[in-house]
Amino acid sequence: MKVEVILHPAEFRDFAASAHPGTVCVVFDVLRATSSMVTALAHGVSALLPVATVEEAFLLRDRTPGALLGGERHGDRVEGFDLGNSPAEYCQRQGATIVMTTTNGTGAVQACKGADCVLIGALLNLDAVARAVAERGAERLVAVCAGTGPDVALEDVWAAGALLEHFGDAARFDWSDSARCAHALYSQWSNPEATLRASANGRALLAKGRDADLEWCATLNLFGVVGELRDGAVQALLKKEGGRG
Repeated sequence: MKVEVILHPAEFRDFAASAHPGTVCVVFDVLRATSSMVTALAHGVSALLPVATVEEAFLLRDRTPGALLGGERHGDRVEGFDLGNSPAEYCQRQGATIVMTTTNGTGAVQACKGADCVLIGALLNLDAVARAVAERGAERLVAVCAGTGPDVALEDVWAAGALLEHFGDAARFDWSDSARCAHALYSQWSNPEATLRASANGRALLAKGRDADLEWCATLNLFGVVGELRDGAVQALLKKEGGRG
């Protein structure tokens, strides 16, 4: 299996332009979109509908009876939305359908639509994601780092490197240079919370008093749920017969 990492937001926008058969994508927006998605699914949210823009979010909400609006711009809840982008806001929404838009994360998910399988990753479910990728038996794994605004996000690249720790057998996996860069970063930073605190996005959250969000997003393997993009909706990955997905 070929193993690659998309490090920069500009790269995933280019990636969106073509089909990618035989590819599993894992999207990371650790602070905070994919962490909120994983938290939502773990607490019984039925589906998250990722869209790129605020305008699309309002339109889709109007076409989806009972749906809530969630997401952020510049880290803050969008005016008129029911939820922001804090994982804590997604813990009491069992059975809900949530239309979601964030600055980078939901765009990264949409950019992967040409892949055979799109999974939602976070530190919260890292081991479960690795198992799901292994069970899929794909020809190619692409870890997609959503970034922060136009920039690379330290925490997303660290998460991609942590995922690649599960796929390090040189005889079985062909790593790209970007994969080696992500894994090298992961190898240099042993503490996930310290990594998130050092990142630009982490520092911005701390400056706004959102320490609890950062600490939650830094928790490793709290959940066994994995999100999967199916027909435009992020839902809990369906378990295969006899599988652990």
